[in-house]
Order: sequence, then C-alpha cells, then structure tokens
Amino acid sequence: MSERAIGVFDSGVGGLTVLKEIVGQLPGEDIVYLGDTARVPYGTKSPQTVVRYALEAAAFLVKHRVKMLVVACNTASSVALPALAEHFSLPVIGVIEPGARTAAAQTRSGRIGVIGTEGTVKSAAYTAAIHRCNPSLDVINVPCPLFVPLAEEGWLDHPVTRLTAEEYLAPLRAHAIDTLVLGCTHYPLLKNIIRAVMGETVRLIDSAEETARTVAETLASAYLLRQAASGKRSFFVTDVPTRFEKVGGAFLGADLLGVEQIELDWI
Repeated sequence: MSERAIGVFDSGVGGLTVLKEIVGQLPGEDIVYLGDTARVPYGTKSPQTVVRYALEAAAFLVKHRVKMLVVACNTASSVALPALAEHFSLPVIGVIEPGARTAAAQTRSGRIGVIGTEGTVKSAAYTAAIHRCNPSLDVINVPCPLFVPLAEEGWLDHPVTRLTAEEYLAPLRAHAIDTLVLGCTHYPLLKNIIRAVMGETVRLIDSAEETARTVAETLASAYLLRQAASGKRSFFVTDVPTRFEKVGGAFLGADLLGVEQIELDWI
C-alpha cells in the first residue's frame, strides 16, 4: 500500500496549490491529480450535484489504486466527505478541517474570518468545523467569487485585484478579526494582496498548507509513507488541457506537461 499514489481531485486548477504543498512536504510520494475542468466551478452547483461529481472523481482515482483521497476543493469538502467515506474504504482528507483546526488554535481575540466561494460560504462548513474546536469563537464568512478568475488570469499584483480585495475584505476589517482562513484553494496565490489589505497583524491560514500537513501525519500514522527520494506526478482533466496546462503551470511555478484528457463515468 505504501507504494501506491496519493489521489487528489478538484474542480479545476485550484487544487494544484494543495498538490504543491504535498510535494513540498512529501517529495517522495507519487500523486495522481484530477481536475474536473469540464464542470468547473463547483461553487455554484447544488450540494447534490457536487456530491455526485465528487463520487465520480474519486471513483476514477480509485481505479488508479491510490492509497488516499485528498479532496482539494473547499466546496466538495463542505458537502461530499460523508458520501466519499461511505463509498470508499480509503482515508479521505478534505481541506476544511485542517484549516479550521489551525485557525481555532491560533486566534488570540476569538474573532476569525473565512473567505471562500459562494458555495463554501453558504454551507457554513468552516463555521461548523471551527465551532467543533471551540464553540465560543466568533466566525464571520465573506464570499469572494472574483478572486478565482483574478488568480487564474494571473493578476496577482494588479490594481483591479487590490480594489476587489479592499471591497471584499472591508467587513472583516470592520469586525477586527485577527485570523483569516483562505477558504478556497485559489486564494493562496493572492496572499500578498490579502495581507496588504488586512495588515500584518492578521494571521492568514492557508488551508492547502494545513491539508498537506494532515496528509503527511495521516500517512505516517498508518505506516503508508513512500520511502523514495522523489515521486511521479500524473495529471488528468475532463476538458481540453490547454488552459489547465497554462494556468496550472503558473500555479505550480513549473511547466505542466503530459496532461491527459479523460471522461468520468456517471454514478
């Protein structure tokens, strides 16, 4: 089992920030990544539809005999984890619980902000996860839907992005939060602008980084770590790979080559 790959899926390219963190912490692991680019974004879909998409993506990865499923999508993590755990006898790691635990542990004032897609914010999944750690914490959620296209456009240090951030983040500044969860896998690319708007005293919680740490801890506790110097990465998408290769290369800071287009089986 330890020689098997880690399976990672997302609705598109955002989950590559999770993959990058996993590679950084576990360079010896093989990873199979699936971006459901034909049906992106998940954030505007109904919970029932997202669950079906997640089951189909996971079934594809399981066919590759992976040893773990990483749901590198906040929307899918907010609604699909119970169904995935029920259908597949593998460890299933989402991106919400790791970030929520860290935020609850690091806040000093007890006021935590969460930014994400409309779907993630409507689910209140981060609020529930943070309150499971400490029900007395005050959590304010703000949707930031334009952050995703801005990140994919590469406008990471652009006046339009700065103005958008100032507009979105104003309620969080007014609430005097001291901890902010980046509740979308695209948002780590915008860390610099978010930090500039929020100020240096606000701690930014990168769910991708915390998820990778949870993946490492889970594999280590199950004696499933692969003992190798470097691993292999395989990339699959459900639509033509051209844009995924272009945008994904910017996310990873390296060229994305050999991305294969596939079709998912309907469940």
